[in-house]
Amino acid sequence: MTGPRSRASASGPTPAPAPRPAAGRPSGDLAPGARYAWYAVLLVLGVLVGTAGSLVQAAWFPLGLLLALFASAALFYGARRATGNQLGVAAAGAGWLVAIVLLSFGRPEGDGLFGGGIGEMVFLLGGMAVAVMCATMSRMARPGV
Repeated sequence: MTGPRSRASASGPTPAPAPRPAAGRPSGDLAPGARYAWYAVLLVLGVLVGTAGSLVQAAWFPLGLLLALFASAALFYGARRATGNQLGVAAAGAGWLVAIVLLSFGRPEGDGLFGGGIGEMVFLLGGMAVAVMCATMSRMARPGV
């Protein structure tokens, strides 16, 4: 029989060397500047999704609440997938939470976005629970490794 297996030495076949990543970084890792840009984008997206969710959940109560929670979950899970670590979820969650808290204060005249009903509490606590779930997910395998 001819081929690479027939010529193996007595100690067994020699493994092929693993490909080396370029520039000393593991494949798939981002440069520090790009990573910080992702965190800034996720912070702004968190503010936008938190603001939109606050408006939608109050406007169309049962379905708007579900839509707002699904949008928040998509943001947090997408942040986890995009960055590959918990810091991405924390950046998106911080923006989301800042938007929710600032909108819940209201104005000195008494105008407020949140009316204090059950929908607002479900949105706030549910969104925080989804953020914690996405942040504590196990490390995902890198594609192509």
